Amino acid sequence: MRALLFGLLILCLATPAHAERWVPEPGTTFEWILQGYDGTIPSADAIDIDLFDNKAAQVAALKAAGKVPICYVSVGSWENWRPDKSDYPAALLGKPLDGWPGERYVDISNITLLGPILLKRLDLCVAKGFLAVEPDNLDVWQNNSGFKISRADTARFLKWLATMAHSKGLSIGLKNVPELQAAVIDRYDWALTEDCFAQHWCADSKPFIDAGKAVFAVEYTDNRINFTKFCAQAKSLGLTALLKKRSLRDWSQSCP
Repeated sequence: MRALLFGLLILCLATPAHAERWVPEPGTTFEWILQGYDGTIPSADAIDIDLFDNKAAQVAALKAAGKVPICYVSVGSWENWRPDKSDYPAALLGKPLDGWPGERYVDISNITLLGPILLKRLDLCVAKGFLAVEPDNLDVWQNNSGFKISRADTARFLKWLATMAHSKGLSIGLKNVPELQAAVIDRYDWALTEDCFAQHWCADSKPFIDAGKAVFAVEYTDNRINFTKFCAQAKSLGLTALLKKRSLRDWSQSCP
């Protein structure tokens, strides 16, 4: 008996304290505020806010209210207003993102250079108390980035990123890139889509639902979609639907 108890103790000590990471089920509600978050507690289950623009106290307040705080961080672009902008060597910086002043693509295939920068960002997510991370701009390979990045390079990067997030106890979501979903769905805990209704690919995220993982489907007002039809499709697929303005401030509309 003592040997058995000792073995169980060793097993518990060997198991990371963060083994139980957040894997939201379909139907989990979601709010996304990347600009001007003022600390007001939204009613949704999970709240996605910017890593750098928000303090640990705001994250703590969300957790105290029973919310899951998600840490937004761009992994596929360099932003000239971020405090760690000087950490990026010139070799990582590519062409500007069309329509997003101050941003340039980064070479996600060069994990040797990019990896340490992103690990510092994940560490900051943890230090501020976030429970999950939303990595943005995963579609570098599909854009005129200035780099020769393949689909295979991207899948390799996505797997590395998920492994690193999990090693730090963070849940991680797959943002867009439905083409790579099959290659990484076992590594990602939930998904976030933009414009899937306007672009006719919402059904591509159904494998996440079938795996018991939430999909947060966001549409934007500037597309002038039929919101009633979007809600109907989202309900049929099991997606959590949300209508936002492109600025991603606090305004939103959920399905009835």
